[in-house]
Amino acid sequence: MKSLRLILSNLIYFAPAWVFSSINILIGTWILYIPFIKLKFALNDAEVGFALFFTALGLLIAIPFIPRINNKIGLGKSTKIGIIALAVVYNLPLLAPSYILLCGSLFTIGVFSAFTDVSLNALTATIEKREQQNFMSAAHGFFSLGGFVGASVGTFYMSQYSNPQIHILAISTFVIVSNLFLAKNYVTILVDEKKEDKTKGSFFKNIKPLLALSIIAFIILFNEGAVEHWSNLYLFDVVKVTNGKAGLGFVIFSLTMTLGRFLGDGFSKQLGSRKTILFASLVAVFAYASIITTNYYASLFGFGLLGFGLSVIIPEIYRLAGKNEKLETSFAISIVSGIGFVGFLVGPVILGAISNFSNLVMSYVFLAVLTSIAFGLALFGLRKNN
Repeated sequence: MKSLRLILSNLIYFAPAWVFSSINILIGTWILYIPFIKLKFALNDAEVGFALFFTALGLLIAIPFIPRINNKIGLGKSTKIGIIALAVVYNLPLLAPSYILLCGSLFTIGVFSAFTDVSLNALTATIEKREQQNFMSAAHGFFSLGGFVGASVGTFYMSQYSNPQIHILAISTFVIVSNLFLAKNYVTILVDEKKEDKTKGSFFKNIKPLLALSIIAFIILFNEGAVEHWSNLYLFDVVKVTNGKAGLGFVIFSLTMTLGRFLGDGFSKQLGSRKTILFASLVAVFAYASIITTNYYASLFGFGLLGFGLSVIIPEIYRLAGKNEKLETSFAISIVSGIGFVGFLVGPVILGAISNFSNLVMSYVFLAVLTSIAFGLALFGLRKNN
């Protein structure tokens, strides 16, 4: 909880933490309207997944260019521009008059999601290094908190009103105004130029020393993205609850993930990063066993347990990436977070394809298998002294 107190007591830490929250407030609001989009365009699960694929495509195209932009204009300015642009473009899917324009709007979201996420994680790592304070896990806790806030406010709004466009416009306006106010606390921060020479060369060549960490990040964020986008439909289509109750799975998932991340720095100090990742992966696998029972209360318990399990893994991955001796800290984290965020956006696409080929229960079985693979990679691919 020390890192949480640090964030709440100093704007240099709170400002980037709020960007984390803002990203997931937008995502948490958007995912509530995926069933609305599905009905609006009369889509099946595969067509929903294909539309979401364009988000991943935008991200994939953008990622290789982001470190260069960060170097040119600075991490602070990149983060500020990214979150403001992201808030604007999240209005586009609900305004799209056709399926083609829906796909185009999701592609744009992918581009700015990548730009914001990579810039922000690099910014956070740089602040950690400059201030000699760890707050990465707690900052990611604010990301989870944002999802909880977005889903909770959205679930309440949907129970009272029925205008998605007004809802997302109000949320994006709030995000823009709040971040414009706070951005002055980090906007001048640049990339660490003293080690910039270590980040030159092929983007893909620099992945090699971070391969195991990048794959684990991809798998875990694949899980997070899949759960965020499909938990609502899972409870609605498989467990057969009302649309109002379907959002509770993601609300509980976000709440327990938030709590887990606020406690994550303490777990890491006691167990070390590798053991924390191993234990958390096992918890996540057991959580999926509870979710796929298709019993409403067991599934809700599973989503809550899953939030705890997944919560601490990504911050630990970024912490280990920051210790890499061959690459500059912020650039190493940019690579791992960028590859991980590909998983975050690809996850919903692949789950949609699996669901259309089989069903959503098998999609969640697939997530359990992937998480088991992450456990194996941590067990055999990470050094025991981490």
